[in-house]
Amino acid sequence: MAASYRGADAITTVAVVGAGLIGAGWVAAYLARGFKVAVADLSSDAPAKVRAHVAAAWPALCQRGLAAGADPSAITFHRDLAEALDGVDFIQESAPERPDVKDALYAELGRLAPPDVIIASSTSGMPISRLQRPCRHPERCVLGHPFNPVHLMPLVEVGGGDQTDPAAIEMATALYTSMRKQPVQVRREIVGHIANRLTSAMFREAVALVAEGYATVEDVDRAIRFGPALKWAIQGQFTTFHTGGGEGGLRNFLRHFAPGIRQRWETMTVPDLADPSVQERLVTQVEAAHPGQSVADIARHQDDRLLELLAILD
Repeated sequence: MAASYRGADAITTVAVVGAGLIGAGWVAAYLARGFKVAVADLSSDAPAKVRAHVAAAWPALCQRGLAAGADPSAITFHRDLAEALDGVDFIQESAPERPDVKDALYAELGRLAPPDVIIASSTSGMPISRLQRPCRHPERCVLGHPFNPVHLMPLVEVGGGDQTDPAAIEMATALYTSMRKQPVQVRREIVGHIANRLTSAMFREAVALVAEGYATVEDVDRAIRFGPALKWAIQGQFTTFHTGGGEGGLRNFLRHFAPGIRQRWETMTVPDLADPSVQERLVTQVEAAHPGQSVADIARHQDDRLLELLAILD
């Protein structure tokens, strides 16, 4: 393989293919770091929705600090993919998670984009090995999976498929790093990548505790917020247990606490998340925990606190 790709210092224009919630978030993130953005989406209302998303995100991005030359209007909209890709240096694919849509799209991306232009997918579930099959020059296809809200959350999971050139992963990682993102590498393909698997494991136990009557939704959220999450924001799970082991670190922690953790693992069950009664219990309790607050209200409060937390972590 060993192809040459356009590096972070040579990328000035990015194509965002797919302008849903994640795609629109990427548009705001790229604009804030001084890139020009070409948006490719067949929907007639995509321009209005993306502009509204960027406008709503821009005050927070200003607070975080904009790159030199950042311009919220440095954006073009295209229903024709070839037109959108003309002259771009990097592609951020955020199309719907449907195999038929992705197959047709990757065949077109491979045909239209020069081989030195990396194609990064925002996919949260489809393996890159599957996505890159119909693509010409599949070695330049990488994973670039963000967390929502994309314009604020630093995490991007980066990885490749069985045909991906390691140099493409390296270049994508460098680009995201230049954007003040925090890339982590998925070193082997696995369903859900890294962070979604971790949150899914936590959610499984949270649902079980509520469904089986051990706690309410509010209890679980407070237990996480005012317990482990405070440390996780600083140092993650493994380092939290490393510091929890005292002078002996993680080695001492495992020696003393591994039996108890294993015992807890053995009592954990898999709740039926598809059960309508379980879903209704969860929804009812979440709504009761936030009386009079819309989802938008809660999200605004979340983003305000995220900005404060990110300023501390910088």
